[in-house]
Formats: sequence, C-alpha cells, structure tokens
Amino acid sequence: MSRIGRQPIHIPPGVRVAIEDGRVRVEGPKGALQQSLPPLVRVEIEGEVLRVLRLNESRRARAMHGLAQRLLANAVTGVSKGFSKTLEIVGVGYRVEARGQALYFTLGYSHPILFQLPQGITAKVDRQTILTLEGIDKQLVGECAAMIRGLRPPEPYKGKGVRYQNEALRRKAGKAAGAGG
Repeated sequence: MSRIGRQPIHIPPGVRVAIEDGRVRVEGPKGALQQSLPPLVRVEIEGEVLRVLRLNESRRARAMHGLAQRLLANAVTGVSKGFSKTLEIVGVGYRVEARGQALYFTLGYSHPILFQLPQGITAKVDRQTILTLEGIDKQLVGECAAMIRGLRPPEPYKGKGVRYQNEALRRKAGKAAGAGG
C-alpha cells in the first residue's frame, strides 16, 4: 500500500467531516472547505479517524490513494489551524503596505504595484519588509505567495527582491574589477 495513503487522518475536536457523492466537506473553527475525491478511491469515517481506501491495485489507483489522503489531511489541518507563508522583501526602498484586501508594493519599478488578495487570504505586514499570508486553503496560500514572489524574484548578485523566509539563494560573484588589461 501507499505509505502516505494508508496513514489515518485524525479529526481534531471541533471539526466536522461529511461525505456526499464524491465530495468531502470539512468544517471547523476557521471555516469550511470542500474537496472532491479523485477516482479510484473512497473515504470512510471510523470515529475520530478518516481513512482513505483504494478500489483496486492499479498504478493509477495507488497514485490517487496518496493524493486523496494528503488533500483531505490538508483540509482538516486548514480548518483547524490554518496555513501561513512568510515573505521577505530585500532591497533599498523596497516595501509593502496593506490596505484592506489589497497590497501595495514598491519594488524598484517606476510605479507601485497593486496586488489584490484572493478571497480567504489575509495578510499581515511587519516593518514594511516582512509579509505573512494566512488562510485555510494550503494550495491558495502557496499560490498567492508564489505570485507575489514573481513580482520581483530575488536576483543572484545582491539578493534584492521578494523571497520566502529562510529561502536559500545561490549567489553569484560580480565582475572582477580591473581584470584584463
């Protein structure tokens, strides 16, 4: 069996799970998520444990087994604890400002950049250079963080740009001064 797929999903207190015609609805203190099940798998609730089972032993069923387990585990974690991604803005004059559901970036371009946050994502700004995105949907939080990083990816010489917190960058050496002759 799949190592990931066979792991049980423990349902924390305060989280309700309902299964109806190929969809699993998960409700908790932070909100509600709905996840459609991939083909070739089924879900069973045994007390406070959610189990994902595959219908046959085909290669596709084995792949969908692990996928379904991770999607449901992320939904349960999201509605109980939530997910967050932290971004750092590095560079002289580079900063971010939050105004409601919009973020205004100054990233060295000739104009400020307006980034509208998707529904369900909240942002906190610390010291104008640290941005924390939070939400219950892991995929949406990660996608939003990647789109923001794409506004000005870190460059390899000085490291200026938007990066994930604790992201390891490969730095390059600049031009050697006075080389040649």
